[in-house]
Amino acid sequence: MSGGQLQTDEQGRLRHFLSIEGFRREQLLQILDTAESFAMLPGRQVKKVPLLRGKIITNLFFENSTRTRTTFELAAKLLSADVINFNVDISATSKGETLLDTLRNIEAMHSDMFVVRHSASGAAHFIARHVSPGVSVINAGDGRHAHPTQAMLDMFTIRRHKGDFTPLRVAIVGDVQHSRVARSQIMALNTLGVTEVRVIAPRTLLPADVRTLGVHVFHDLEQGLRDVDVVIMLRLQRERMENALLPSAHEYFQLYGLTAERLAYAKPDAIVMHPGPINRGVEITSEVADGPQSVILQQVSYGIAVRMAVMSMAMGNSSGEQDS
Repeated sequence: MSGGQLQTDEQGRLRHFLSIEGFRREQLLQILDTAESFAMLPGRQVKKVPLLRGKIITNLFFENSTRTRTTFELAAKLLSADVINFNVDISATSKGETLLDTLRNIEAMHSDMFVVRHSASGAAHFIARHVSPGVSVINAGDGRHAHPTQAMLDMFTIRRHKGDFTPLRVAIVGDVQHSRVARSQIMALNTLGVTEVRVIAPRTLLPADVRTLGVHVFHDLEQGLRDVDVVIMLRLQRERMENALLPSAHEYFQLYGLTAERLAYAKPDAIVMHPGPINRGVEITSEVADGPQSVILQQVSYGIAVRMAVMSMAMGNSSGEQDS
């Protein structure tokens, strides 16, 4: 498959999951379909399945993210894998050990999969190119580049609530320039064939080449929200204000904060999403975040099923229909 040879084996089966780029629509739908079978597990008396029993999965986080790491850990344990959480703060990496040295040392512990989060774009790809045969790498977010499992849990949420992707108009609001999540979302939405992807943000928070991503650009929130089916809010980092990309959080909210009044420009049954954690009163009001159109908590729950799907597929298992 073009652009994604590193991510699949000769038979086209998932080996690594590093980016949405290179995947075809049918392959993304296969991930969503597999996740659907795992989404049923919380309602069962026995929640675990034995698909990865005997496997060792290492969460290799060079950047903090409690929510992402916890959902990956829970997903691995529900698949019956053993989990190692690698604490970078006390590792030799802080003493100058290279990324490759770290990788070799952990590989010596017989890990079967690395879940990697790193502040440098391309770190997960680098590790995937250097791991031993039979070891899988999942990108849990790298720099400003990609966050593919977050994008897929967002796609899963949209499909659960909206069904077919084809007729949908989706608006992504906020700091697209610095968001690895937004890049992966845009790629996934276009691959899945939605009618339109819109980005809504001030010029300082948009990449110069944003239109090449296959989006329509809006700088006015109300105009951009008109008649959309899905509203995805992005988290605003405080350093954007410190770097003078924005005057203040208050001014940002006045122009781009999602209120009930502004949400009314979208379709009446539009859903509201956010990758979390939320800055209430900056990106979104509590009234909207906790309101009937919000599916933010469902996103967290669906994230476990999607990460179970990706892990099981990368390890050679593509069905959740098994009992322990």
